[in-house]
Amino acid sequence: MNKKNPRWSAVRATLRLTHYLFAATLALAIGQTAAYAQTASAAASGGKIPVVAAENFYGDVVKQLGGDQVDVTSILSNPDQDPHLFEASPKTARALQHASLVVYNGADYDPWMAKLLTASKNARRTVIVAADLVGKKSGDNPHLWYEPSTMPAVARAVSAALVAADPAHRSTYDANLAKFLDSLKPIDAKVAALHARYAGVPVTATEPVFGYMSDAIGLDMRNLRFQLATMNDTEASASDIAAFERDLREKRVRVLIYNSQATEALTRRMLKLAQQSQVPAMSVTETEPAGKNYQQWMLAQLDALGAALAAGDQAGSKGTHQ
Repeated sequence: MNKKNPRWSAVRATLRLTHYLFAATLALAIGQTAAYAQTASAAASGGKIPVVAAENFYGDVVKQLGGDQVDVTSILSNPDQDPHLFEASPKTARALQHASLVVYNGADYDPWMAKLLTASKNARRTVIVAADLVGKKSGDNPHLWYEPSTMPAVARAVSAALVAADPAHRSTYDANLAKFLDSLKPIDAKVAALHARYAGVPVTATEPVFGYMSDAIGLDMRNLRFQLATMNDTEASASDIAAFERDLREKRVRVLIYNSQATEALTRRMLKLAQQSQVPAMSVTETEPAGKNYQQWMLAQLDALGAALAAGDQAGSKGTHQ
């Protein structure tokens, strides 16, 4: 079962953390003084800044900004695993214990991180929450890394934190920030090009992972109730399922977008119907693939979308709006 309801995710996280949070809290309290000493010692000796990122795409951005001056641990990093089914562990708590900087998504995507941070008080630790930077909250679509404004905001916040922790390397951090922001321009250009060609084109998705990016492109995203039911781990209504199937069967949509990390029975059913109806399908992921940085990952998915939309053109989609 695909556990994607933000509220349910929080409940599951609470239940899974209960059995060890007390022990973790005790261990962290005992080790806190040592952690302070280790952090101060590392800074004094020119050691690397210890950073923990809840998701590997945020960890990747920190590495690009910090270079050799940071030691980054990314907790969610397996592109073959459903991130919503992640179970925090004492190992995660230990990593946070020694972190000078923590970056996580927020908006109830990773509620276990907030709970672990609460159990690991550290006045010297800087915490950056992507959702807070872009004004998102519980109940909003939590897949913020597909929103084009998110990573520039995160990068600026991370760079400021690194400068505050290690002012001696400010010039390096400033240069890396400028380089990173410049490297996002091809993504913006690709989004603009797709918008110019496909704005208003009807597409559908099994869940709203790619929602912010599809909005930026101006696609006419259909079957939103079905998508929210999937994300919230509730059962889609019979009428919403029928509408989704009709869109595919009658080729009212140009492309089907699906999350390849969470292909449950209903998703597989829609994929099969799309194949039978010759509606191109495009997969997206919630975790950055191995061997790619954030920019390469985004560009690869935008290229895949462009190819799918072009194939949908050739397949003769009706392009009918609801």
